[in-house]
Amino acid sequence: MSQTGFLLVGHGSQKPYNKELIETTAKQVAEQETRFLVKSGFMSINEPTVEEVLEEFRSADITKLVVVPLFLAKGVHILVDIPEILGLEQGSYVGTFTLKNGTEIPLLYAQPIGSDPLLASLMIKNADNIMNSQ
Repeated sequence: MSQTGFLLVGHGSQKPYNKELIETTAKQVAEQETRFLVKSGFMSINEPTVEEVLEEFRSADITKLVVVPLFLAKGVHILVDIPEILGLEQGSYVGTFTLKNGTEIPLLYAQPIGSDPLLASLMIKNADNIMNSQ
């Protein structure tokens, strides 16, 4: 059964918790959405790298690939580095991805989280958690 590839991109960090956060989020996405074949990759420090995961996806039975950065805001990685790795022109969010068998599929590059009511709700939850623990 073909799925949509879902590459969750993290920054990477020397702190183990940061890698675990990306990997746990990828697992949660996979549990919530079976239509996705979910993998995570990192821009620096941690493995697998984004490039390594893209190579894994070349052999997967997918009909499109969605790249989702787990970043809050647009910075150099979002605007320059990730598009370059994906073969996209800066400012472009749609391209193609070639599988090992030569088939070209759509590649879609999502926006960072940005300002979102869900993010505000999470911050309120964090505030409530600390207030309720005192």
